[in-house]
Amino acid sequence: MIRIITLLLCLPALLMAGTKPNVIVIVADDQGAADAGCYGSKDLVTPHLDALARRGVRFTQFYSAAPVCSPSRAGLMTGRYPLRAGLITNASSEPNGPVALPGAQITMAEMCKAGGYATAHIGKWHLGYTKDTSPNAQGFDYSFGHMGGCIDNYSHFFYWGGPNRHDLHRNGQEVYYPGRFFGDLMVEEAVKFMTQKRDTPFFIYFALNMPHYPYQGDPKWIEHYKNLPPPRNLYAAFVSTLDERVGALVKSVDDLGLRDNTLIVYQSDNGHSTEERAFGGGGSAGPYRGAKFSLFEGGIRLPGLISWPGHLPEDVVRGQMVHSCDWMPTIAELAGIKLLNPDIDGKSIVPVIRSATAPSPHTVLHWHISDGPKKPPQWAVRQGEWKLIGHVQDTSGGKLEAADKELFLSNPALDPSEKTNLATQHPDIAQALLKLHNDWFAAQKPAPAAGRFQDGKGNER
Repeated sequence: MIRIITLLLCLPALLMAGTKPNVIVIVADDQGAADAGCYGSKDLVTPHLDALARRGVRFTQFYSAAPVCSPSRAGLMTGRYPLRAGLITNASSEPNGPVALPGAQITMAEMCKAGGYATAHIGKWHLGYTKDTSPNAQGFDYSFGHMGGCIDNYSHFFYWGGPNRHDLHRNGQEVYYPGRFFGDLMVEEAVKFMTQKRDTPFFIYFALNMPHYPYQGDPKWIEHYKNLPPPRNLYAAFVSTLDERVGALVKSVDDLGLRDNTLIVYQSDNGHSTEERAFGGGGSAGPYRGAKFSLFEGGIRLPGLISWPGHLPEDVVRGQMVHSCDWMPTIAELAGIKLLNPDIDGKSIVPVIRSATAPSPHTVLHWHISDGPKKPPQWAVRQGEWKLIGHVQDTSGGKLEAADKELFLSNPALDPSEKTNLATQHPDIAQALLKLHNDWFAAQKPAPAAGRFQDGKGNER
């Protein structure tokens, strides 16, 4: 009798061990490196992000694939550096625009779908605005959201250029919810999908458009932050609005009884924006130099979390160097599914997740993005403690001498603020890293023609 009772008590765990975990990948849009309580913010209210960190692993050297939306997402979705994924600039935000993640690239959604998962894209896409480059053509069974770079959260219109365009779609068909807050629509769509697919493993790419401009925080948060100076007050309200939607999503997973078998990943796509449309800023990179569009740490060293209660460590911090391209092979290993394309740049970080003493899987990391055909591309390479940036931009307002703009050598391990260009002090290291970058670049296939990266005012296109 005792043996039977023991077996019955263990049965749920035994059944769980044989099932694939659900996977939810949450991506914030333009969230600064220090803009969450768990990342050191003292003035922001982010209890749900902080709770996610407590129930998982928080990385302090998490790097995105690029300091701007589309290339960053391309790296995440394919496990490949943006140059190798074929998208080194922002994708088109107009219907039938030519710039997109090539359809031949194999996405995380395609990998999960082949592994038996139901797949959903909910939120921002910005990886292609044609039928052949839409979410439904890139491995997603279900898609709800906007195809371009951003929308007004209530009218769901894209306002950058005339005529104004409505941009809200479900499975390729335009849908209308005037007056409904987009973040709430996202949560509703995710809950519907999870409820329908709760008996099968599901993968959800939950791509928030917050705190990307336009800053449209909930009224209660605007009131809460009214004593902060602008534009920090507006940005802060939007971050807390984001946090509540993440909380609502996770609560729904709990309410469905799925939390113990749901793997949740969270990251920001790039650093906070200092663009005109963002009132010149509002976000914070903490100790780091740079912001969105910059390859200084503030543009690419960002919040990154993973949580799977009962299966992965909880309330721990990892300082090893990891990268957004790593999520694809990491999810494949944890879910027990096959990588459809082993020719990727990401590495499984399961050993790092499980142990603070495991080495980083990367000895070298590369970045390469385009500012458009009239400017040389920005690039960076990091090897060990050293980092070299070429064709440098500092979107956080720092001063750059002429030599700094060409090559900037830093040691983020010793000086995460990257205040001093060390290229003249360590010319041998600068030249070795330059050769490392040049050799890597020469070995790559060039990305397709990329169109514009940003306009003269720094606004992304």
